[in-house]
Amino acid sequence: MIDPERLKLEFLNLIAINSPSTRERDLAQYLVSVFEALGGECFFDHSAVYSRSESGNLIVRLPGREDLEPVLLCAHLDTVEPTEEARPVEEGGIIRNERKGLIGADDKSGIAVIIELARTFRETGAEHPPLDLLFTTCEEIGLLGARYLDYKLIRAREGYVLDSEDPREVILRAPEAIKFTLTVRGRAAHAGLEPEKGINAIKLCAEALATLPTGRIDEETTLNFGVIRGGKAVNIVPEEVVVEGEIRSHDLKKIEALWGKIEEAFSRVTSEKGTDGRPDFSAKREEMFPQFRVPEDHRVVRRLVKAAEDLGVSLRFARREGGSDANIFNRNGITCVILGTGMRRVHSPEEYLVVEDMVLCARLLYRALTLEV
Repeated sequence: MIDPERLKLEFLNLIAINSPSTRERDLAQYLVSVFEALGGECFFDHSAVYSRSESGNLIVRLPGREDLEPVLLCAHLDTVEPTEEARPVEEGGIIRNERKGLIGADDKSGIAVIIELARTFRETGAEHPPLDLLFTTCEEIGLLGARYLDYKLIRAREGYVLDSEDPREVILRAPEAIKFTLTVRGRAAHAGLEPEKGINAIKLCAEALATLPTGRIDEETTLNFGVIRGGKAVNIVPEEVVVEGEIRSHDLKKIEALWGKIEEAFSRVTSEKGTDGRPDFSAKREEMFPQFRVPEDHRVVRRLVKAAEDLGVSLRFARREGGSDANIFNRNGITCVILGTGMRRVHSPEEYLVVEDMVLCARLLYRALTLEV
């Protein structure tokens, strides 16, 4: 069965392989050597052309019972920062960096779990579905590996993304998110000699923002104006201001309603135009990641519920407010939920891993994949 010590040692081994976003090749090649030794068929897609990574996404096919539908297991290769200076230490079942800094638990703990599952299946000979193991690149800088994945290479139509904290929490929902850029254009003039000839773009922008809500709009929606750039010098009436922000919501109608309010507010403050057409504004938006929602009675969830019952573990269902590869997979017809691997305080200097939880994640998945639901 799952070997906790071997799993922990594999995680420590992975920490030593540096893999910040776009520099995942060394880790990917290491995984090829691991999975080929376990009988996996390994190949890369061509996503690197678009993601600008050193490597494409790594796809590994492990054989299983041919009468069962394939299942996807996914973890991402990249970390938000380099981990070459990491010095992992373990104390009381916790692995952390002995100095301030990341250890790469996000998402090398997920990779370690998938390796341990493959080793355990090989050792025990337990029957399981055919497995598509997917290791994506550039997740941390925009889910780029998942966005540019060649989905024709993936057989599975359902699966598990190992990229969260607590394995007792199954994430079934995540919001839609858009990012936007608003540009307000006024008119430049000398601030001391002829300010009346100018139109202050900063002031117009401030008037519009003052009428708009920010922060948590309701229990499932947030709006943030995160970056403002404008003005050239203190003696020039500022001609242009650029505002960047984002909207997230589990309800797509609420995103559209907020976007409408933003456009209305900036249209209002720039409505009185001079002969040169100023002031004016433009608005541009683009998707950050799509919404997903998996029903509790879906087979991908039922497997985990039954596995947890067999192991005496209580599961809870949750939603996530950020984006992950699962958002992209669900939009592309692969029903996925997110499972935690024991990582904590990710993306911070205090990042650490709860070893017991990483082991629980592996045990839950091993049991789930050996059940027929």
